[in-house]
This record gives sequence, C-alpha cells and structure tokens, in this order.
Amino acid sequence: MASTPDELTVNYTEDGIDVVKELDKVVLSKGAWTTIIFRFQDWDRAKQQYGADKYTIRRYQKRNGEYMQKSKFNISSKDQAKGIIDALQKWSEE
Repeated sequence: MASTPDELTVNYTEDGIDVVKELDKVVLSKGAWTTIIFRFQDWDRAKQQYGADKYTIRRYQKRNGEYMQKSKFNISSKDQAKGIIDALQKWSEE
C-alpha cells in the first residue's frame, strides 16, 4: 500500500508482463482525499504490443496512513480526452 501520493501508481504486472504501463501522472490534489490523473497503456496480448494511450482519473482516501482507491473514471481515447478538455476550457472561461 502507498503512504504518499508519489507512491500511487496504475502499473500492473501479471505473469511477468507489465499489462498496464504508467507513462505519466499529475497529482491534482493532495490531502486526506487525493486526486490523480494517470496516462497509461495496456498490453495487447494478441498483438504483443502496447495499445494507444489511455487516461484515468482516480480518487484515493487516506486512512490509517495508507491510501485506498475510492473511485475512478477511465478516459478511453484521445478523442474523449479532447472532448473533456474542450468542455473544461469553455466552462473555465465563462
């Protein structure tokens, strides 16, 4: 378990293969509730290569000195990410 936001990751290894490879992360908020956006790739076993970039926003709650994931939202494509960016930019400029 992670005790700091810097230790939190979406990396996941199965049978010696990194099936989820974290490429980057940005900590959006810290504290008892921490929010992080991750950029990652999934391993495609059929093609034997990593797929396109994906993104996930995760919320963690710190209890007894350890962070536990409480919720997540997966952004499955660059097009969806661009739509979210466009909406947030529009709203933040109002």
